[in-house]
Amino acid sequence: MADPSPEVVENLWIPLADGRRLAARLWLPADARARPAPAIVEYMPYRKRDATRPRDEPIHAWFAARGYAALRVDMHGSGDSDGVLAQEFQSREQDDACEMVAWIAAQPWCSGAVAMFGKSWGAFAAIQAAMRRPPALKAIVAVCGAQDRYDESLHFTGGVPLVEQLWWNDAMMLFNMRPPDPDIAGPRWRAMWRERLEANGPWIVEWLRHQRRDAFWRHGSHADDPGAIACPVLAVGGWADYISRAVPRMLASARVPRWGIVGPWGHHYPQDGIPGPAIGFMEECERFLAHALRGDAAAMAGVPMLRAWMPEERGLGPDHGVERGRWVAEEAWPSPRIAPRAFFLTTTGLADAPGGDASLHHRSPQSIGACAPEWLSMGLPGEAPRDQRADDGRSLCLDSAPLGERIEILGAAELELELEVDRPVAMLVARLCDVAPDGASTRVALGMLNLCHREGHDHVVPMEPGRRTRVRLRLPETAHAFRPGHRLRLALSTAYWPVLWPSPEPVALAIATRGSRLVLPVRPVEGAPADPAFAPPSTGPACAVEVLQPATIRRHHRHDVATGEREYIVEGDGGFLGPGRRWRLGETGTEIGHRIVRRFSIRDDDPGSARASIEEEMEIGRGAWQARLFTRSAMHATRDAYVLAFSARAEDGDGEVFAREWRVDVPRDGT
Repeated sequence: MADPSPEVVENLWIPLADGRRLAARLWLPADARARPAPAIVEYMPYRKRDATRPRDEPIHAWFAARGYAALRVDMHGSGDSDGVLAQEFQSREQDDACEMVAWIAAQPWCSGAVAMFGKSWGAFAAIQAAMRRPPALKAIVAVCGAQDRYDESLHFTGGVPLVEQLWWNDAMMLFNMRPPDPDIAGPRWRAMWRERLEANGPWIVEWLRHQRRDAFWRHGSHADDPGAIACPVLAVGGWADYISRAVPRMLASARVPRWGIVGPWGHHYPQDGIPGPAIGFMEECERFLAHALRGDAAAMAGVPMLRAWMPEERGLGPDHGVERGRWVAEEAWPSPRIAPRAFFLTTTGLADAPGGDASLHHRSPQSIGACAPEWLSMGLPGEAPRDQRADDGRSLCLDSAPLGERIEILGAAELELELEVDRPVAMLVARLCDVAPDGASTRVALGMLNLCHREGHDHVVPMEPGRRTRVRLRLPETAHAFRPGHRLRLALSTAYWPVLWPSPEPVALAIATRGSRLVLPVRPVEGAPADPAFAPPSTGPACAVEVLQPATIRRHHRHDVATGEREYIVEGDGGFLGPGRRWRLGETGTEIGHRIVRRFSIRDDDPGSARASIEEEMEIGRGAWQARLFTRSAMHATRDAYVLAFSARAEDGDGEVFAREWRVDVPRDGT
């Protein structure tokens, strides 16, 4: 039952030992100053005063109405907090989190028990703070957060560089150029803005200087120290999100009371989940927090360790919808009820028994991947994986016979192959698909491996051309129900553009059927625990937002038959970072606008022809306080190096106040 309307403190300064201050927004239960409340804090660099305000308001007001002090805190160097944000997941960020938790716990309106809550960077921050074990931190809720910074974020996957990291680089350059709000920062806002503009730069340069999983990536990765977290954990993700694998992996490795939920969603909070169905996630948080912060031992009694969406049919059109499927539950993870089932590669497809010793040959065109098309699923038009037949037709495909019975999988499929390639640097991309009787192909799982990393991501072992090598590729965890009459399809390729950066040279692949198999994690359909029930989605009152110009998103594929170049263009007038091309926040009067153009081009015969570029502009202001920001990031590669170029420019109401360009070459290191 909700309490009366909470007290809202627009800005609260959290002092740090070295004199810096973090800016926070606070929602207090109506009686918190007389009866101290447990606190839940969301800690991110995305500007609580404006950028995330429409999302923050209903979440934190909901918590406060149910007896929790709720805080949204800007990290060092972001929003109205002091300093400069120089790179993601720095030690300073985690040091500040520990100080922040201790300060909150000591406030007269706090009971002394604190939880951290967040999505994406906010989830990473919660996990990394929990690894430091601040005494007052009693629980974390991590939505779309990973335990491995190298393999579960926006930089590398399977040891292959993600093209998406160029967009993430450009986004952070743009975000870090936004000025503090004069109404909060006061007269020093312009000096703070100048400091941030001068210190801003392309983060991707540092990411690409660490192409192996070294100490740079191990810092802040829970996977390297699974015993570091000492408080209860609620880990949440969605199968349409690239971080979804982190939830079952954290359940398997952590050593504390822990629960996981994986829905059909992309990179969203589950109460807003796209594709649907969305769930009453706030109620799940309230139950978990009652257990962890209020000591209610019965609150989580009987809750299975893993609750997961079992898709039966995923949409193949350009837009997200509500999936057909059901919720399933496992009391423990890994589940002893899930058993491996092998399908063997043969010259006629996937079979229940091994075939003879034969070779399957393939050379991928470089533009394969057009049916992906997006790595980071934000619920926007056109980003959902399409019918895979166009990519299947350009891959090495192995199909099973039509299934005579229903097969449900939950977990990670593994691919064991005897293969050879003709180049020392090569990648292998595997797609597991569900092929309907009418031929429609649905992507169920996508995995990849830099073959130079076959012995681990921390060192490079080049392939010996022409030599048969045994490799194992573990696909990301997923769930799917294959219906009778459908076929399994394993689609293999040596390229996947514009998701993965191409290998230096075209690669010819040969797979030996003997010794090669696909192993699926099969979940019994009968005798399963009762399907869990979730409340319908709910949240607090919406933030007042006026859309001044509506959002439009356009996606184009262009094929120049004369040159062979294929180009994919995404133009977004709003939508990516807000509800429109331009919108106004009702409480503060701040207006925000955003536009982005992304271009990716390649020729089928030449991986060196790959080009990626991102152009963005943003306006933010109110009255005489105005800023207009422009960024551009571009990337291509030779056989030996990644070639990067960037520019950043800022204007106020009187004209240009800052401009800079960069050009950097980073040697390739087995990628």
